Order: sequence, then C-alpha cells, then structure tokens
Amino acid sequence: MSSKAYQLSNKYYYGSDPILVAVDSIIFGFDYHEEKLKILLFKRLVEPFSGQWSLIGSFVKPHESADASAYRILKELTGLSNVFLEQLKCYTETDRDPGARVMSIAYFSLIQIEDHNDELINLHGTRWFDIDSIPDLVLDHNKMVREALEHLRTMVRRKPVGFELLPNHFTLPQLIKLYQEIYQKPLDDRNFRKKIHSLGLLKKLDKKDKSTSKKGAFLYKFDQKKYMELLEKGFNFEL
Repeated sequence: MSSKAYQLSNKYYYGSDPILVAVDSIIFGFDYHEEKLKILLFKRLVEPFSGQWSLIGSFVKPHESADASAYRILKELTGLSNVFLEQLKCYTETDRDPGARVMSIAYFSLIQIEDHNDELINLHGTRWFDIDSIPDLVLDHNKMVREALEHLRTMVRRKPVGFELLPNHFTLPQLIKLYQEIYQKPLDDRNFRKKIHSLGLLKKLDKKDKSTSKKGAFLYKFDQKKYMELLEKGFNFEL
C-alpha cells in the first residue's frame, strides 16, 4: 500500500507517513562438541541485498506484537517455542535500510543446538556460524550481533545462562569453554571452578564423560531450585 493510499484511508492519523517495523533475531547456540558459541544466519531472500548473509527477520504482521513476531520466527526456523528470548534494542536510523523507512526491533535468544529441528534449518537454508567467524552481514546486522554479544557478556555476570545453552549433563571444561566463548578470551580455570562451586549451582553426578580422554571428566547438572533462585535474584559472577 502506498503512503498516499494509507493516509487517505486513515481518518485518525491523516497526513502521517507509515513506517515499516521489522524484527531481527540474533539466535545464539553453543555447540558443546566443537566447544564453539555459534549464531544462526541465512541468505536474504528479498532485495535489496538478496543472496547475502543476514540475521533471520520478518516484518511485524498487523495482527501480532513484536514479541509474538520474534517467537514466530524462532518457531518457524528452529521448531522451538519454549526458549530464552529477550528484546535487545530498537534500531531506528533513518538510512539503515535503502529499501524503505524501516525500524527494526532486535531480539536475542539462547538455544540448545541439539534441540532444534534439522529439517527446518535445512528447509530455510540457514547455517550456524562460529561467533568469531561471522561474515559481513546486510544492513546494520553486524552491529546488532556485536551489541547482542556485549549484552550477553553483561548478562552472564548477573544471572546463570548455561541452562539455556548446555545439555542437561555437562562437564566443567564444557562450562568453562562456554564462558570463554562468550567473553572471547581465556579464563583462569582454577578461579572459575572456585567461583562456580561457591554458588551451589551444580550437582556432581557419579558418571564421567570419556569422549575426550581415558580418565574422563565428571558430569554435572544444574540444581534446578538453586538455578531459579539465582535467576530471580541475580548474582555477581565477575571473572
């Protein structure tokens, strides 16, 4: 619908110019086999910049809220619905999209990669990229990813996020590697173990993961009650 047609049909907001509203999804996942933090991207299907790598997004439909649009994108692309999702920021620069005047509301989500639907991923031509090997993306999407990662780094200092990114049973080396991937730098192993144990967040299991060594590493799981308590109250986990 043209701007003129919209104005003439709207008796309440006559003379106002319509603006498109989009949702862009920054979907993080942790591949605990490769021990890499990844992000889900796809090749854009429409002009401008058709065929170039992009965040997964959609225009907000007339009948849905921005939150509903973000959940719809996740469901369509991964088959998942009950996942961590949080609004990041609204990007409103007037020249951000050469196709039209478009404001984008960016959301970021944390999912367990092994839980997603591979058929849906393949159907939509999406691909997981290591967080340190992201290609040039369309529009301001690289900026969105950088700011989402910075927000994730801030968030892990005040709430546990491993539950959203790790399998039910995991090793301490895998947990440490997750945090190293988020921070994109090495962490002191002994200091990390001391701090994480002091929270009372982990339950040690009587079995080991021997996939990487004969000696193996003990498996842990999150204490659900303690996890929810820390999730609600927050905590200080400066590394």
